[in-house]
Amino acid sequence: MNKIILIIIVCISFLFGVDSSFQAGVSFYDARSENSNGLVANSIQIDQAINEFKKVSQDQELDAGIYLLRCYYFKGKFVEQTEKNKKIIFNLGKGLGEELIQKYPNSAAVRYWYLANLGSWAEVYGLFAAAKEGVSDLMRNHSKKIIELDPNYWNGGGHFMLGAVHYKSPYIPFILSWPKNDKAVKYLTKAFDTGKSTPAQIVYLSRALYKDGQINKAKDLLTNLIAMPLSEDEPTEDLEQQTAAKEYLSDWK
Repeated sequence: MNKIILIIIVCISFLFGVDSSFQAGVSFYDARSENSNGLVANSIQIDQAINEFKKVSQDQELDAGIYLLRCYYFKGKFVEQTEKNKKIIFNLGKGLGEELIQKYPNSAAVRYWYLANLGSWAEVYGLFAAAKEGVSDLMRNHSKKIIELDPNYWNGGGHFMLGAVHYKSPYIPFILSWPKNDKAVKYLTKAFDTGKSTPAQIVYLSRALYKDGQINKAKDLLTNLIAMPLSEDEPTEDLEQQTAAKEYLSDWK
């Protein structure tokens, strides 16, 4: 990111009474994929974004908190390369999300990015820890609340999270009896049809469709995703999903 541009942003923010730390944090966050090497992101921009958001004044706590959750998710996914460090970052995201939900229970964005961190937390800690924390039920309940608060947030993000947890959660009679793949297809399709379908939505929907026996439709979705150019806003995130799409297509042959 051009440092001159950042200085200009900070100066304008100061002149118009906008929190300069928040604006600087957004600028650093937007540049988070600069100098990435494939799916491994450089830590400089995202670490600077985190530092700026932590300095934001109380009156912008909610907006800064949402960005911090997004920062922790990105850093845990694409910067940290060891299980130990990933656990540290996703613990920060999980803890911050829980705090913000208590303060701002009507924020769909807080709940969505809390779930992004919680789901990643469960992946690195494993099934036993996730079951002990009741992650599946937490994700289901918060997803439903997101849909209630704002069904369009993040292109149907609540429906996406609800579909994903139905797809990923194990069916355990008398203990976890609600996960169903047909509901995963239902909610993931709803997310796909809301706003602009995201690469993550496409990958999850294709997996649920494949499990449902709709093999050709699942393969077509992934083939089309692979052919798409990476977005300017989320190139690293998109590359992750395209890489996953290639791996699933290879496995499905």
